[in-house]
Amino acid sequence: MGDRRRSRRPAAALVAAGLAFATAACGSGSGGAGAGDPNTLEVWTRSDPDSAATYDRVFAAFTRKTGIRIDYQPVINFDQQLQARASTKDLPDVMINDTALMGSYQSQGLLQPVDPDSIAGHAQISAKSWSSTVGLDGKHYGIPYSRQAMTLMIRTDWLRKLGLKVPRTWQQMLTVAKAFADRDPDGDGRKDTYGIVAPGSAQNGYAAWWSAGFLWQGGARIIEPDGKGGYRPAIDSQAATRTVTWLKDNLFCGAKGVLQPGAVSAVTATATNFQDGNAGMYMTGPYNITTFDGTVGRDKYAAVPAPAGPAGSDVLAEGENVYFGARTGKTRQERALAAFLVSPEGQRIAMTSVDGHQPVVRIPTNTTLDAAEVRGDPRWSVVQKAYESASRQFPNAPDFAPVKQDTADSLNALFTYCGSDVRSGLKELNDTLAGDLKDQDLLK
Repeated sequence: MGDRRRSRRPAAALVAAGLAFATAACGSGSGGAGAGDPNTLEVWTRSDPDSAATYDRVFAAFTRKTGIRIDYQPVINFDQQLQARASTKDLPDVMINDTALMGSYQSQGLLQPVDPDSIAGHAQISAKSWSSTVGLDGKHYGIPYSRQAMTLMIRTDWLRKLGLKVPRTWQQMLTVAKAFADRDPDGDGRKDTYGIVAPGSAQNGYAAWWSAGFLWQGGARIIEPDGKGGYRPAIDSQAATRTVTWLKDNLFCGAKGVLQPGAVSAVTATATNFQDGNAGMYMTGPYNITTFDGTVGRDKYAAVPAPAGPAGSDVLAEGENVYFGARTGKTRQERALAAFLVSPEGQRIAMTSVDGHQPVVRIPTNTTLDAAEVRGDPRWSVVQKAYESASRQFPNAPDFAPVKQDTADSLNALFTYCGSDVRSGLKELNDTLAGDLKDQDLLK
């Protein structure tokens, strides 16, 4: 594992260095259709066409309100395209992308710092949300736009058929999963159902993403602040060993059918068993509610709080921030757009679905809004409560990407090889993470 990190690190360092060099000289730029127009903002989001249709409505409303035009670019391969634009010394004016990417972007010089007081309505955003935009230097580098928390989706029709209750603990969840696998909850007379869906592949860090909530519920951490302005690895703790051992022995290497077949090689695009109707539980993001309503059926499943582990029921919180590209000349327009995006009006538009298009704000960062009320759907109160009181996010100030990927590689290997030794595997991972942090000068 240490060799894997070292073999990948030089390429990553070259990319980072190239981006930092390219963006250092960014000026007003010439990349977008409105680059020469001071009243046009080029805006990028990481979106498929479905989500882009919702952003179109948001930006149209902003232009009607302010007269500021938007040259909107929905980009699927966001980071690749961003590198290409940075190499031409030109960046979009505004970007909306994941909170977890902030540390990487900021370390490469891609972002302008943001003074929260300069954004109209900033006081309506919670301190918890603002905290996820603070870089290692103590400055803010984004404006909180959307938040979400992982939620357990569960087939309530299967629970009723088998006389079971919604699980509240890990052990209860395991009991329900075994019943879903063994007791024919769909009534077709065949043993063709599974308990839990897990995207356990190492690809794109999925194993770490899906396992994060379990680690926190077990009292474990991946990395943690060292109290001196740096970070230290923390994955070789007894709590982490107990948690990963429980996951390996009871889920990935446990009774047949507890997880869907091929869980160790599944990513979210292929882990479709819940929506396909042959798996009973899936810990996932609330963005899937719209999809599951159309596939499983709204009356057949529920969104419920995560079952608690030994240390609680915290789940992974994620979201998107509004970022200002490292360029100058349109500060007033950029701030106006950010203020609209986090206003009640802008957030309401982004939270509603028209013609079946995917909403792009899940939990509003504007605290005057209630997700369940805006959507007319009480299930969203479960998600909002989880984010507000029972969630943690990956550290955003460091570049967490290599940490997440190395963690996923290690967990996937432990889950794949059932004879593997968890304690030694996590000790090796801890050493690898120390190298990741040292590469960023964060290991003091």
